[in-house]
Amino acid sequence: MTAHIGNAPAALAVANPWSLVPPLGNLDAYITAANRLPMLTLEEEQEYARKLKNENDLEAASKLVLSHLRLVVSVSRQYLGYGLPHGDLIQEGNVGLMKAVKRFDPDQGVRLVSYALHWIKAEIHEYILKNWRMVKVATTKAQRKLFFNLRSMKSSSSTLQGEEVLAVAQQLGVKPEEVREMETRLSGQEMALEGGSDDDEERFAPIAYLADPHAEPSDVLARRQAARLQDEGLHHALATLDERSASIVRRRWLTEGDAATLHELAAEYGVSAERIRQIEAKAMQKMRTQLAALA
Repeated sequence: MTAHIGNAPAALAVANPWSLVPPLGNLDAYITAANRLPMLTLEEEQEYARKLKNENDLEAASKLVLSHLRLVVSVSRQYLGYGLPHGDLIQEGNVGLMKAVKRFDPDQGVRLVSYALHWIKAEIHEYILKNWRMVKVATTKAQRKLFFNLRSMKSSSSTLQGEEVLAVAQQLGVKPEEVREMETRLSGQEMALEGGSDDDEERFAPIAYLADPHAEPSDVLARRQAARLQDEGLHHALATLDERSASIVRRRWLTEGDAATLHELAAEYGVSAERIRQIEAKAMQKMRTQLAALA
């Protein structure tokens, strides 16, 4: 099991419980060892806490952390239903425990076990929300509360009915539709983006139909290059026309607004509409020849 403290308080880094407990090889052995570590009496707890607070005694901090590892193990078991490794849950809980030890004030009249419970749960909650599936399912404080309480509040694995939805919503202070939405999101099944084998049932994994065939990098670059060449070629072809012919083509085909009609251009140039059509056709043919030469 990897020893990793993440964002644990720097002052307690040497009190890393993963290193203080001898290497045991597996999670079950670690849990057994953590449960065998001696508990502290009230007097011992206050003595060590004051040494840490007043003298920054890291050995005292280590004893406070080690004596409460069993608490982290116990709390972490409550979150095994989210599909995350138990060892990772314990590790994050240990980070919360060390934060609690650093901030614990023995003169507040509470035991460390009660104070640390909040920090351990908070750290595990944050870890679950960041890692449970690919998309976070809870954002607001009320939704987080709903996320972590909905499973335990359901009397069975079946879908909540109308009265049950209203009861849960009232108890947690959320809207009934939020309860229904969260239940739907929690019950959704995960699917691998890519198939794990060549079996027929896995051949059509989401990656097969989610991929955009038009977004392949070489194709995108080729289309951009073609568009650039066409744009440059169009300007080059227009430059080969006389001023009147170029103006007629632009106003008939390249304007962003309403295109000019043959009769409008005929009145402007003092010729017939048929003459404008002939000039346009001749100019377009010349431009096609120029563009073909550039292709």
